[in-house]
Amino acid sequence: MTIEKNTLPIKKKASLTSRIVIGMVAGILLGSFLQWLMPNGTDKVISLYSIELSLKGFLVEGILEVIGQVFMASLRMLVVPLVFVSLVCGVCSLKDTSKLGRIGGKAVGLYLATTAIAISFAIFVALIVSPGEGVNMVANSSFSGREAPSLAQVIIQMFPTNPFESFAEGKMLQVIVFALLFGIAIALSGKAGERVALLFEDLSEVIMRLVTILMNIAPYGVFALLATLFTTVSLTTFGNLIEYFLVVFFVLVVHALVTYPVILKLLTGLNPEIFLKKMRDAAIFAFSTASSNATIPVTLETATKKMGVKNSIASFTVPLGATINMDGTAIMQGVATVFIAQVFSQDLTLADYLTVVLTATLASIGTAGVPGVGLIMLAMVLEQVGLPVEGIALIIGVDRLLDMTRTAVNVTGDSMVSIVVAKSEDQFDHDMYLDPQAGSNIENIDFKHLDNNK
Repeated sequence: MTIEKNTLPIKKKASLTSRIVIGMVAGILLGSFLQWLMPNGTDKVISLYSIELSLKGFLVEGILEVIGQVFMASLRMLVVPLVFVSLVCGVCSLKDTSKLGRIGGKAVGLYLATTAIAISFAIFVALIVSPGEGVNMVANSSFSGREAPSLAQVIIQMFPTNPFESFAEGKMLQVIVFALLFGIAIALSGKAGERVALLFEDLSEVIMRLVTILMNIAPYGVFALLATLFTTVSLTTFGNLIEYFLVVFFVLVVHALVTYPVILKLLTGLNPEIFLKKMRDAAIFAFSTASSNATIPVTLETATKKMGVKNSIASFTVPLGATINMDGTAIMQGVATVFIAQVFSQDLTLADYLTVVLTATLASIGTAGVPGVGLIMLAMVLEQVGLPVEGIALIIGVDRLLDMTRTAVNVTGDSMVSIVVAKSEDQFDHDMYLDPQAGSNIENIDFKHLDNNK
């Protein structure tokens, strides 16, 4: 006679996507509640067991700020070593180094093409909707943009004089160039190069495991970042700029959900619905951090572990895309240019709009993928067509939320281009792309039983 043991059902852990979404919603709700308690930035003191605590100083600028900034610092900590090691591994794995030029040409061409499409569509929609007509606003403050470097300077600055300085300062184009040269040198060094290549492959595995660890604490970091943000940003901030905000947001959504899937379908024949589903984690991550560079580890993991892109391709296209693919920023620039021109009652010619398209597309090369960089690029675009740069002051109030959205669009474009290039180079795992569970086994780590994760 056998006695059946009472077995309790195993509680399934929520997916990473679900946990990040919960963190986002909780952060927004907490931030909005704190803003309600502290209107117009005023502080509130609470008494706890005869101890008076400043709500703003202790919670917002204390606990939440520390958690959020430590999380962002942890992400940035990974960017340079991840890009360098992954790119070296990718170049080493190319049997024919001449393929590098072809891969780079395809990636850069696609990135620039999607950027041109993005800003052209943005200008078209903005001209139809006319968000600046009848606004009659006057800029009470000014925005001084830094002078943009010339194309010659961008090319010269791509090559580092001191690679360690480039690593320390996070100059991604210089890191990419040095990694390419270092990887080619390893590939051409025979037995010595093979031994070094094996070391870099092991380093890549370790760094990707570190990425997974950070992914597991992402919900808490996202919660803290959004809670801090929404103590100062609310829907009332939009005011008369609501139409501008909605136009930019609409074009961003259409570009992400229509333009990218159409290009993917036309060039690869793959199912776009699978692509969009597998992009959720990376897009949410990008939205939360508003930084393409900070999202590189997540984008790279998504492309290689979920989409089926071989590391030899993704290690090059993803960090390159974080540097030069600024579709979301281009959309903002297109709509903002039309908006500011209408606000100041200045008419732009067809030549002016073509100048905006060309300038914004080329300016995306070498622009850092960090929060707020779009405003600096916009200053340069406005100067090219003779619009007052102080008009940027009108849209600064709503730019933070749009910055988060356009970053999500940018990383979606990075992954799409990676798939297209990988498919064309026969460096693509079709079965992994079709597998809905691909990559799910690496999302969670059992910190209590670390040996099980080997």
